[in-house]
Amino acid sequence: LRTCSPGRARRTNASRRACLIVRFGDIYDQERLNVEIILRTYISDMEMVQRIIYIAAVESFHAAKKAYRQFKIRVRETLSLGHSGPESLEDAVLDYIVRHEDLYDVQASVNEVILSMNINPNISFPPETSFIAISTLIRELCRVAFSMQTLIPPLDIAFGIDGELFSETKYHRSFDSDFTAAFVAYHVWPALMENDVVIVKGEAVTKR
Repeated sequence: LRTCSPGRARRTNASRRACLIVRFGDIYDQERLNVEIILRTYISDMEMVQRIIYIAAVESFHAAKKAYRQFKIRVRETLSLGHSGPESLEDAVLDYIVRHEDLYDVQASVNEVILSMNINPNISFPPETSFIAISTLIRELCRVAFSMQTLIPPLDIAFGIDGELFSETKYHRSFDSDFTAAFVAYHVWPALMENDVVIVKGEAVTKR
């Protein structure tokens, strides 16, 4: 293992948090729209396009959080063999992960996300192509989600289901929504959360 800098994670927490929130917004504003254009060349149904992107975001967070837990266990096991302080073992582990996030096997997470999407009954892709076409978006989401787990407290996305009561605190309505409808037909982008508090609103479509 490479050497780590004690206290680095806590010292940089606020600045890393701010950068990651901005990056999450940039993915929504840029990469998401680029992927919409790609998907529209294969799929005429805009609802299906938006569902695919939303599920990609959700699955990316799931895969990245799983990878982070596994990575953290391995680092803790290794550092515990020779740890003597002055910082706590947990701080030393977090410092190491923050310093060496490049060791995260993001491609393994991308593969896991694509596999999950292939068996998701709510989305489909034309047989002449595959979800690999949006792997760039998935990769960026996995990287951001992994980094968000190193924050104190970590950031996560809200869990959303079709048919749930629309929440003004969690979501913006898409422009094509029925603004009088009370329930979510489907989600376009997840809300970003910190300790169950909404940090960045997501987007949802409401219909009667």
